[in-house]
Formats: sequence, C-alpha cells, structure tokens
Amino acid sequence: MKRLIITLVLLFGLSALSAQEGAAPADTAYINGDYHAALEMYERILAGGMGSAKLYYNLANACFKEGQTGRAILFYHRALRLAPGSDDIRYNLSVAEARTKDRIEEIPAFFLTEWVRAVRRTMSCTAWSVLSLAALAFALGLFLLYLLAPRLSLRKAGFYGTAVAAALFVLTTWFAAGERREMLDDSQAVVMAASTAVKSSPDKSATDLFVLHEGTLVKISDRLEGWCEITIADGKKGWLECRTIERI
Repeated sequence: MKRLIITLVLLFGLSALSAQEGAAPADTAYINGDYHAALEMYERILAGGMGSAKLYYNLANACFKEGQTGRAILFYHRALRLAPGSDDIRYNLSVAEARTKDRIEEIPAFFLTEWVRAVRRTMSCTAWSVLSLAALAFALGLFLLYLLAPRLSLRKAGFYGTAVAAALFVLTTWFAAGERREMLDDSQAVVMAASTAVKSSPDKSATDLFVLHEGTLVKISDRLEGWCEITIADGKKGWLECRTIERI
C-alpha cells in the first residue's frame, strides 16, 4: 500500500512538472507580448489533457489580449469552476464582461441564498471535501473521547465536540456537493457568435424575440435538432442555434 501511494505521488508530481514545463514557452510568449503564439501553445497543452485553473486562466488572458472576448469569458468561467475562490479570475472576468454589448439585469436572488453561495465559492470542491473528511475524523475522535473518557468533564467535552464536528461535517459535505454539482453543470454556455437572433421557436423562419452578442452567458434548458432553448439572466427565454454558443 505504501509503495502504491509513493508511486501515485510520483506520477502526479511528474504530471504537474511536465504541465509546468509545457506551459513555460507559452508564458514566455505571453510576457513578450506575442499573444497569438501564447494562445496557440496554451490550446495545444489543453488538447493534451492537461487542463487546470491556471491554464484556463492564462488561456483566457491570451484570448482577451487577442480581442476574442467570447472565448476569454468562456475560459474564465471554466477556470472559476476549478478555482472558485480566485479573486484574480473574478476580476479579469468582470473586465471581459464589461466589453460585451449586452447589458442584462440579473434577477436578484434571496440575500441568504447569495450569502451561502458566496461562502461556498471561497473554496473548490476538493478543498471542501478535505475539510469534510477532517470534520468527520474529529467527530469520530471526540465520540471515542465521550465513550472512553474516565472523567465526566472530558465526556461532556467529547459529547458537545462531537455535535459541533458532526454539524461541520454536514455543512462542508453540502458545500462540496454544491461545488461539484456546479462544476459538472453543462447547462451554462457562452454566446460565441458576434451576434445571434433568439427565436420564438426552433425554426429559422420563427419570430425574432431579441438579439444576443458575443460573450453573453446563457442557460440551456432544452435541445432540439441543432437548436437550444436558452434563458438569460433577466428571465427571458427563446431558441437559438446551438452552433452559436459553447458550453462551459
């Protein structure tokens, strides 16, 4: 078992090292202002299956410098799914979104829901999972203290400590599940076309309801023969061609 763990650590270490070595020329090109070359190199690394929050972030920055606002927003969102607590990613995303043409007022959520979501997004799914396991270990240890401690004061501490640790375990597990659900959500997409008409039905001859532009975030609710039913932040719905958007 010990040998297996050491082997896995070495493999992950070598993978991370190779990813860093592969990204070094792209980073150099970006620093030197050759954003087109950096963009191509980052895309090759991504195609090789070495995706990470840092890689998506760097790729988004290169896209933004090249004037590809829609792709920049797409990759910033992908980076945020892996590193939801990154202030740098959120700031750059806000700068990119300020370049978009559509100004859509988002329907405000209940303040408690927003607060819980903000707390949950301070860490990734992996970090919440680690905290969850740590809380579970503390709960089990304190429960043993409650069962085995010879003194009443220690047994009381074990009992109340178990209750607190168990509550933390439930909370962190819930946060981890929420982050995982959001990370795997394939219903969100970004408009990639310069502009696209949103139709009343999945038909090119249908009535135009409104027009969306590159970089706008949409939520896919249905698909039908190359058409996607989408909802935007203000609640408006319609159909557009799936080829004009790309899922996060």
